[in-house]
Amino acid sequence: MAHDEIIDRYSALARSALSGERIVDCEPGSFAEGGFGPAGYDDTAGLPDGALRASLGCGNPVAVAEIRAGETVLDLGSGGGIDVLLSARRVGPHGTVFGLDASPAMVELARRNAEQAGVTNVRFLQGTIEEIPLPGHAVDVVISNCVINLSRDKAAVLAEAFRVLRPGGRFGVSDVVATQVLDEQARQRAEQRVGCAAGSLTVQEYRDLLVAAGFVGVTITLTVDHGDGVHSAIVQAEKPAIRAGLEIRPMRESDAAEVLAIYQAGLDTGQASFETVAPDWGKFTASRLPHLRHVAVNPDSGEVLGWVAASAVSARSVYAGVVEHSVYVHPGCQAHGIGRALLRAFIAACEDAGVWTIQSGVFPENVASLALHQAVGFRVVGTRERVGCHHGVWRDVVMVERRSPVVGT
Repeated sequence: MAHDEIIDRYSALARSALSGERIVDCEPGSFAEGGFGPAGYDDTAGLPDGALRASLGCGNPVAVAEIRAGETVLDLGSGGGIDVLLSARRVGPHGTVFGLDASPAMVELARRNAEQAGVTNVRFLQGTIEEIPLPGHAVDVVISNCVINLSRDKAAVLAEAFRVLRPGGRFGVSDVVATQVLDEQARQRAEQRVGCAAGSLTVQEYRDLLVAAGFVGVTITLTVDHGDGVHSAIVQAEKPAIRAGLEIRPMRESDAAEVLAIYQAGLDTGQASFETVAPDWGKFTASRLPHLRHVAVNPDSGEVLGWVAASAVSARSVYAGVVEHSVYVHPGCQAHGIGRALLRAFIAACEDAGVWTIQSGVFPENVASLALHQAVGFRVVGTRERVGCHHGVWRDVVMVERRSPVVGT
């Protein structure tokens, strides 16, 4: 379904709700049995009847997003405003909830429902979820309820959600997903039953897009089975945490010059590696895993302040979950917690990727690196004595590793 058709469809539903009708976006029996609309909630007391009539979601993202008092929340595709109003209760008078919807009629309906409920800590915005009309680092939590599956550019939606979240922010949505790629007949049957399944991602596609956007700690929990491999699901993820004013995101080719300059600065200390000259970008990127490389940046200037990346230790399948990593911080930004934040984000990404062992070698003289690794859960497993000659001196290497408490246990 085209973007304009979706807006027209939901605008018509909103107008029906404004006129006092209860609206249903799928087969009526499936609507209630599948937990769609108000059936997905257990805490709707006191909400305006108009918000309940216009509820078209497939779950209760408010219940899974761990919304806390004083936070700022954004609801993507807020419809009649039920999730916005429920979130407003949780954030309290010192918090704010934004509702974003592309349909002018839905925004009008949501505003009317908020006024009727006497809720003042909410704001409803008209716009698309592919281009969120908020600045970066504006919210603590992003929620959504059976809307992202309707987008034709889901990668853009998730990238925008990542952009507007503050470091450490949370993504918690209810959505419709597929456990396998659906053929056209299965899609049509699912569409007739649940209304919003036609554009649903598979579980693995959803996971891959979240990781590509920069999220870590990704979990997708199937809830209601709608048949033909289609399920309602709870999708949760986090934006990596780092101190205010910075951001951790996936490494890009445009970061090449700064990444290599930071690498060379580390090599110049003589305490980082047996290497003495950083490779060119082609060699650097060819030897490192594309899904396990992150940078810490100043999002305002785009300056790269540090990076972390992993290499496979072997092509043999038995070592598929074992990687060797490197972490480097700009010499002017050390001792500010950037290395620790990068490693924590990297560890979370490794857990998502099914990595069970992260390992590295550190010169014993590099006490700061050893302390950093031990602080985030690495252990010393031994020392390789006089393993290599570096600038005319035979040097030891301390081997450190972190074994996942989740993967491969």
